[in-house]
Amino acid sequence: MAEYHKPGQQTLEALRDTATRLRINSIKATTAAGSGHPTSCCSAAEIMSVLFFNVMKYKPQEPRNPNNDRFVLSKGHAAPILYAVWAEAGFLPEAELLNLRKLDSILDGHPVPKQEFTDVATGSLGQGLGAACGMAYTGKVFDKASYRVFCLLGDGECSEGSVWEAMAFAGFYKLNNLFAILDINRLGQSDPAPLQHKVEIYQKRCESFGWNALVVDGHCVEELCKAFSEVSDKPTAIIAKTFKGRGIPDVEDKENWHGKPLPKEMAEAVIKELEGKIKSTKKLTPTLPEEDAPEINIQGIKMPSPPTYSVGDKIATRKAYGIALSKLGLANSRVIAMDGDTKNSTFSDMFRKDHPCRFIECYIAEQNMVSIAVGCTTRDRTVAFASTFAAFFSRAFDQIRMAAISESNINLCGSHCGVSIGEDGPSQMALEDLAMFRAIPTATIFYPSDGVSTEKAIELAANTKGICFIRTSRPENAVIYCSTEKFRVGHAKVVSESPDDKVTVIGAGVTLHEILAAEKELKKEAINIRVLDPFTIKPLDCKRIIECAKATGGRVITVEDHYYEGGLGEAVASALMGEPGITLKRLAVSHVPRSGKPDELLKMFGIDRDSIVQAVKNSLTASA
Repeated sequence: MAEYHKPGQQTLEALRDTATRLRINSIKATTAAGSGHPTSCCSAAEIMSVLFFNVMKYKPQEPRNPNNDRFVLSKGHAAPILYAVWAEAGFLPEAELLNLRKLDSILDGHPVPKQEFTDVATGSLGQGLGAACGMAYTGKVFDKASYRVFCLLGDGECSEGSVWEAMAFAGFYKLNNLFAILDINRLGQSDPAPLQHKVEIYQKRCESFGWNALVVDGHCVEELCKAFSEVSDKPTAIIAKTFKGRGIPDVEDKENWHGKPLPKEMAEAVIKELEGKIKSTKKLTPTLPEEDAPEINIQGIKMPSPPTYSVGDKIATRKAYGIALSKLGLANSRVIAMDGDTKNSTFSDMFRKDHPCRFIECYIAEQNMVSIAVGCTTRDRTVAFASTFAAFFSRAFDQIRMAAISESNINLCGSHCGVSIGEDGPSQMALEDLAMFRAIPTATIFYPSDGVSTEKAIELAANTKGICFIRTSRPENAVIYCSTEKFRVGHAKVVSESPDDKVTVIGAGVTLHEILAAEKELKKEAINIRVLDPFTIKPLDCKRIIECAKATGGRVITVEDHYYEGGLGEAVASALMGEPGITLKRLAVSHVPRSGKPDELLKMFGIDRDSIVQAVKNSLTASA
């Protein structure tokens, strides 16, 4: 442990005064808003004062400077005290705090990235530490810079398993540039937290995950200063015993005050009492950071060479993903990859072998993996690709949802989609993933059908803002596109067409190849169909779909290895809504599947070539 240099009495007094001002402004803001969480703010006042005005190094007028220390408010409901900090630092006008939660203010009820001082949105509890881990990993391994990462958690959210996924990750990778501050204020929203003030149990738990854990009085600025000065080769957990509503008589440590602003008269009396405790109006100035974060550029990343596949070659799109990702890693040293212990199935292992220093094994903790990706990509430090079986992203839906609110640019690849994976059975089959990602407002969904389109999807995803989802399949299928084929987001491909086409049939991945096989059978009976590959399910090429539908007598069939709800068929139905004279037939998976051979399962659910042939014939008969 390095020698501790105790701050002078004037500094300690100034930190106490700062904490009092933070309390006052939190109370003022929430009372003006008529909503918010002043008691959750008040328990953290000394922690925030010491962090921002004694420990952290940053430029107050440049909150996103890459050299700055990072801060994540995992207990996002305490946002007013974060806003009060930035007013104290001079970045926000103090008067703006009174616009908390108003429509025309940036000060939302929980932190969001439209605020320059917020890297990731929080408020869905238990996610902040995972994002902080991603930031700390990036700082230590990729940037090799001196900035540190601080994350403030509430004790209530420590019931979330995702907190302990993050704890395990940080402990395993010895992220000694990471500090987690646990605000143990005893009270949750509707009841006391399960451990209440048993801080020694929190300490033992953190230590068991490989952390250096220190218990402090969270309202003693000197104890906090000393704890933050301790040097360790492990991540550090500061377990701060605090009291909810500290400084508010008749409210402190009392139940049923969570999320309740003080009534105006009560607030005025409390503020007057708190103001009487301030001994000096002196404002503390944070220490400036070291300028050692490298300048980087992740714009316009291009593959170093075209795809090497020839038409007719057979390759699974999951394997083509691994090849493409490793290739993209040659184009920019800031392309990184991570996986949830499925790298030999998703083929991200190819990236690990070629770029071992840029691969992060997240193990079987998909929620944390998504949070790590979010953290790694903050401030545009990396281009991250995270992969696992597509089915397992469903357990991380909240993290994905929050990533969109965080305005994150992350790329998620889900393999083993649909019943076509075969014998592994329904627990491994992604049949809800398209519906899930279609519901994300910032999502782009790539569904490549061969090796060439997979490689193009990876390149496009690296340069596309928002959440990108790449859906890959297990079976090997033929390459259908030339290596020179151009692909764009939101632009479908007409794979096969003729002037005599009678029906437009739309499919992607495995079902596109079933459609092409059906096309050959139909041609034997002089029935021509137009085959459409959407390439991206979101955004969908509505214009092209409508054009093809009209050119084929208004007859459209969709075929998908996904449940009926929320997939390709519903996307196409939305595109065709309101268009006169068009009929749509959807072929999809109708119920929970079972183990079986891929061709048996495709046939069972009526999404194989024979079923497509029959559906086309039925469509023509119905319209005759």
